[in-house]
Amino acid sequence: MVRANGAVSLRELARVVQTSEVTVRRDVRALEAEGLLDRRHGGAVLPGGFTRESGFPQKTHLATAEKTAIADLAAGLVEEGEAIVVGAGTTTQELARRLARIPGLTVVTNSLLVAQALAHANRVEVVMTGGTLRGSNYALVGSGAEQSLQGLRVTRAFLSGSGLTAERGLSTSNMLSASVDRALVQAAAEVVVLADHSKLGTDTMFQTVPSDVITHLVTDEPPMGDDRAATELQALADCGVRITVASVSPSDGGETGGGRTRRDVPVPGPRRHVRPGGGQPGAALRSAPLPPEQSAPGRVADLAPRRR
Repeated sequence: MVRANGAVSLRELARVVQTSEVTVRRDVRALEAEGLLDRRHGGAVLPGGFTRESGFPQKTHLATAEKTAIADLAAGLVEEGEAIVVGAGTTTQELARRLARIPGLTVVTNSLLVAQALAHANRVEVVMTGGTLRGSNYALVGSGAEQSLQGLRVTRAFLSGSGLTAERGLSTSNMLSASVDRALVQAAAEVVVLADHSKLGTDTMFQTVPSDVITHLVTDEPPMGDDRAATELQALADCGVRITVASVSPSDGGETGGGRTRRDVPVPGPRRHVRPGGGQPGAALRSAPLPPEQSAPGRVADLAPRRR
């Protein structure tokens, strides 16, 4: 699978070979010791995979079920008639496919893949930035893209990236992509980051969105034993980021529908900084998840700040 796709997630490997992620993680570690592949957080890549950014074909095969679940929940944040910006990435492409069903939207994007997903949507207006095409992710970058965003104001920006930490926020491995993402953030009152668990705790070269500017994170449930991802989620919550976690059932297999529930993790501390006009980072919170009998698929069980 790694040789065919260039990269694969541990969760997908476990599904294919019908074993636990703990067993897969041990086997991947052994294969790395033999030089057959390189481990990455949440998955594996061909040897040398860290030397350059993965291209679009490789990214499409990573965490497909997780990206689908994240996109399902993120689409629920968008209302009819809104104006939003959507950045480049395979997760935001999944989001765009769902936005096509929401009438009256105006979507500003620098991603050809996002625009393509919305091209035939009724009553959805797509506004593309200018710029130079970056072929590895089908995104428009450079000064033309950044200048076209000047003076723009929308309700939300939906962004993805290569890594996410509480210390530096969202980051990417390409300077031009990072610069355009920063311009997208400046145009939005709220910033929603879409990142699967494999990106949690990963820090790449260029910062795009500091953690204290992120309003909302939509992610998936870290696998059992993934202490780094769980610790990073708690640290992001300490920064005041509202976090919605999607559960991915083993039967999802990357297809839409079914098996999606969501919950919010505790937000233990006050937000350090809220961008002007950005609204509140996380409203009406409780101290514990709703009991199973009171929870329903697609509803958020909001959690409350932990008292210090």
